[in-house]
Amino acid sequence: MNGASPRLYRGQDIGGVAPDINPTRYFSSPAMTVTRQHRPDAPHAQPAVGGTGPGRVSGDQGKNDGRLMDQITDNTKVAREPLNRPAGQPRRRSWRTGVIVAAIAVAVGSVYFGFAPHFAPHGGNKAAAAAPPAPPVTVSQPLQREVSNRIDFLGQFSAVDRVELRAQVGGTLTEIHFKDGQIVHKGDLLFVIDPRPYEIKLAQAQAALQTAKARVELANNQLTRATSLKRSDFATQETVDQRTNEQNASQAAVEDAKARVRDAELDLDYSRVRAPFTGRIGARQVSIGSLIAGSRAATSPTTLLATLVSLDPLYVDFDMSESDFLTFSRERAHIQGPLANKVLIRLSDENDFKRDGTLDFIDNALDRSSGTIRARATVPNPDLLLAPGAFARLRVEIAPPAPAFLLPDASVTLDQSQHLVMTVGPDSAVKPKIVTTGDLRGGLRVIRSGLEPGDRVVIDGLVRAIPGSKVTPQDGTIHYDTSADGRG
Repeated sequence: MNGASPRLYRGQDIGGVAPDINPTRYFSSPAMTVTRQHRPDAPHAQPAVGGTGPGRVSGDQGKNDGRLMDQITDNTKVAREPLNRPAGQPRRRSWRTGVIVAAIAVAVGSVYFGFAPHFAPHGGNKAAAAAPPAPPVTVSQPLQREVSNRIDFLGQFSAVDRVELRAQVGGTLTEIHFKDGQIVHKGDLLFVIDPRPYEIKLAQAQAALQTAKARVELANNQLTRATSLKRSDFATQETVDQRTNEQNASQAAVEDAKARVRDAELDLDYSRVRAPFTGRIGARQVSIGSLIAGSRAATSPTTLLATLVSLDPLYVDFDMSESDFLTFSRERAHIQGPLANKVLIRLSDENDFKRDGTLDFIDNALDRSSGTIRARATVPNPDLLLAPGAFARLRVEIAPPAPAFLLPDASVTLDQSQHLVMTVGPDSAVKPKIVTTGDLRGGLRVIRSGLEPGDRVVIDGLVRAIPGSKVTPQDGTIHYDTSADGRG
């Protein structure tokens, strides 16, 4: 057919022998020109109708070619122009179009036949796949155990006795009898201030006492003689009165001298600083040779020598919130005895509440700024392991043990202000239940109310337990970890 497309010919022209014509059509973008040329000697050629615009031919050929031109070129300008190349030359780019179309067809077929088995339902002849099975979840009945009603707090240790060692007399520091941070006992000598000035003062006071005593003896003798002379009328009553007055004055001078002696002895004793109680002493704040300022009544600045704190027993101070204080007070009113004042203590590096204490103080008013009330417990410290300032966990038991349900903490969800658990009914439908929770016991959450002993609670696969949906329940077990709860 000399390179011409069969679509450009009428049905009667397509047969065993090609007609002696070679119409050629060019299709291009709007910028290109589409030209049709018919040989003058073709018997079926029809004159072109219209000037510029889409090319047209009469009869069925014209209608078909016009529609084809409109679909392909849209608003393309079509004009008739002579064909300048020989009739036997094939149309330009026709073989490229065929190759591209064939390649696209092969690719589409490969994709279809390659992926069709994956999209076909199992069984081949089934109209639709079977419905998916209900998702599996693990369920268990809540664990029942007797637990005590208690409240946990964060506390801090403090010393029962704490003192700043300051000198009560002044002078030069001559001796230090301890090492920083060591344990000292009551009465141990710690510092020595130069005692010589106070020894001299004591000696002077003692000498003044002896003088006063000698005057008393003289006054007694003079009074005795005056009284004897008065009986023989050789002395007047006035002389006797004077001798009596001198005796009283001399006796008072003796008492004054004795007081001065005691004062000098006290200053001399204060030049030796001793431990007022057993405890741990801190770092010294002075060195040997330092000039120490002292005052008995602290009317003038004094020198800080060191600090000393007691270690056995210790206080542990903690704050109760208003709600905890009310709960504690109500429960404590019904309980009389040691349980009401018993506390358990756990250090920061311990897993168990191994230490016991006694609640011995609750303040008389709540702090208005924080809404808490200060409380205190006393804790024995025989091994001196505890130190003031360290933190600890306190557990105050306010009620005897009572039955309760326990569930894994992950199975309890929070819905705004309510706690929910998902349960599975006899029909395998998921149903949520509102519960009241407590603290953790043995790694499990205490459920105060909202559950029944026979409820099957979802403990695993909670994301698949949608309320109202069907699930496949599988039995599970809840384990109580005693090591995670200290003393349970």
